[in-house]
Order: sequence, then C-alpha cells, then structure tokens
Amino acid sequence: MPSVILSPIRITSVSGTVTFGDVIQISPKSTSKSYSGSGGGNTGDFLQTNSLISNTNTSDPDVLDSLTALNN
Repeated sequence: MPSVILSPIRITSVSGTVTFGDVIQISPKSTSKSYSGSGGGNTGDFLQTNSLISNTNTSDPDVLDSLTALNN
C-alpha cells in the first residue's frame, strides 16, 4: 500500500538491509533476543529514566521464537 511520509526520517545505524517502497512480504534473515532491565532499552535525545527497583525475568520455556531457515 503506498504511503506518504510527512515528517523527516532519522536513521542512526544500519546493520543489514533497509527497504523503501512497496513489498509483498519482508522476512527476517536472522533473529536475536536480548534482555534489558527497567529503562535499559530506551533511546532518545532528551531521556530521563528513574528506576528504584528493577527485575528482569529471563525465563524462556519455548524452543523456537522465530523460524528463519526458509528466509534465503
């Protein structure tokens, strides 16, 4: 579906492929998982994070999160 972007685009870093335009399907070539505590994954220009207590649950009982074997 065509779209119009009315605000500026800011790309800070690229570590793969960036696609602009119409596509039928976009599939990831690789996946990863990361754990971050309270306020640890925030990004921005003027950021203030106040966290008194932070606890991150890293229990992951499933075997596969995203299958990328067929995305060549």
